[in-house]
Amino acid sequence: MAKKRNRFFGITSRFLMLIVAALLALSYLSIVINPAKIWLVSLSGIFFVPLMTLNLLLLLWAVKRKSRSFVIPLLALLPSFFFIGRYLQFNSDEAIDQPVSERMVKVMTWNVGRFAMQDKDAGIDSRKDCIDSVFRFIREQEADIICLQEFHVRDAARIRDYLARHFRDYNAEYYLFTEHGGSSGNVTLSRFPVKGKGKIKFDESANLAIYTDYEVHDRRFRMYNCHFESYNISLTGLVRALADHDSTFVAETGTKMKRSITRRPKQVDKVFEDIENCPVESFVCGDFNDNPMSYTYYRMTRGRKDAFVEAGDGMGATYALLWPMLRIDYVLFPDHYRAVSHDIPRVPFSDHYPVITEIEI
Repeated sequence: MAKKRNRFFGITSRFLMLIVAALLALSYLSIVINPAKIWLVSLSGIFFVPLMTLNLLLLLWAVKRKSRSFVIPLLALLPSFFFIGRYLQFNSDEAIDQPVSERMVKVMTWNVGRFAMQDKDAGIDSRKDCIDSVFRFIREQEADIICLQEFHVRDAARIRDYLARHFRDYNAEYYLFTEHGGSSGNVTLSRFPVKGKGKIKFDESANLAIYTDYEVHDRRFRMYNCHFESYNISLTGLVRALADHDSTFVAETGTKMKRSITRRPKQVDKVFEDIENCPVESFVCGDFNDNPMSYTYYRMTRGRKDAFVEAGDGMGATYALLWPMLRIDYVLFPDHYRAVSHDIPRVPFSDHYPVITEIEI
């Protein structure tokens, strides 16, 4: 009887290992498969970190039991060593130690979350407190170019004066969608004169990309400030629905996820098409609402380096509510430039953390 139980346990554990290994293998494929065609594949990419961790635990468990099945999670984990650097880095000292020229541009990107964050422990009790905290933090960074997403104002007609008053040393370009209670969209601030500008609107979406052209240190380049399709789901609401067995809410959440996953690659392709037709080299910044194991990241990094991979330190996660699992905000730059520093300050003023990097051009 004990022998049968052991055999059943062995078969079950191997079957579990095969399933978890297959899901991790699927996450590797998620970077090249367009989710507009097979949307479920992208879910495995979202869960790359927990799937990798689970395979590692199964590997250690199998080794401890001296089971030959250890080869299953081991083979599944081998490719992950090529991708883990997109989430975890220890190379900031190496980048800082290299000689730095005066041809530096400091770039910041931040989804400010409509200034809706409230944190009594941080002294943020109102929308005004949040705005004051965000603006003060931005000014303290003294970045040369600042890309903001989900920038919300009550009176869009006065936004230029509003930005000029709070950011006196910056030129401002923006595009806002009118919505209930105000307007929201993308804002790009810069210390440099703007040589050209434009916007890329997405079909059936309040998300968009705006771009601005600059000439700095005899280099002309375009800065894309992107905000790709959000999931628009409530994590707390989903947990509550699962606990209450609310199948309707769960089904609606699945529909929203499918809609965002299938819309996002079309938006990415639209921006990439504009990049290919751009007469100057391009930076791409913003809230991609997608992780590094995704079609979005794979597409946007073609011809560009990731500032975190080049000069980051520690965990690269930028979404505060699911830290350290989700990294969805990026600064990408032309591959012949060099990232000298990269920082993700964990400030409590938005559900996203800002990304700040210095690029030598």
